[in-house]
Amino acid sequence: MSLVIRRDPISELNREFNRFFNQALSGVPRFFSNAEEGLVNGSWNPTVDVYEDKNGIILEADLPGMKAGDFELSVENNILTLRGERKFEKKSEEGNYHRVERSYGQFTRSFTLPSTIDIEQVNAEFKDGVLRVTLPRREETKPRQIQVQIKTEADANKAKTADAK
Repeated sequence: MSLVIRRDPISELNREFNRFFNQALSGVPRFFSNAEEGLVNGSWNPTVDVYEDKNGIILEADLPGMKAGDFELSVENNILTLRGERKFEKKSEEGNYHRVERSYGQFTRSFTLPSTIDIEQVNAEFKDGVLRVTLPRREETKPRQIQVQIKTEADANKAKTADAK
């Protein structure tokens, strides 16, 4: 099984630099007094757990605050792609935000699926901000038990006597 998880190291480095400078300059007045500060970066990736059981692979993605119409899931050329956008919604026109720590923006996550997955049977459920994608194995690739018959010399002698008659 090989799953490829694409990451954006430049965005991660950018976030770390921003975090470092925000901590270093915490006593200095900010130029942004509202949500624009948190939106400058504008990209995020939902966290994902991928695990395997006897029937296939399960992928669970955290999509807090999103609705089913805010993202799309597709499979093409054995690549599962989760794409969407988490939009910032200002709740009050009267007050200004002092800090926005939740991430917003567009995202794309792609996973290369092993050839043992039955693409036609992929199932997805979205409940309480968690997307659960079930990727079942093809029947012919599922492990199965093989009954081994053990023959003794007595069994072999019986077979020879039966053949001789």
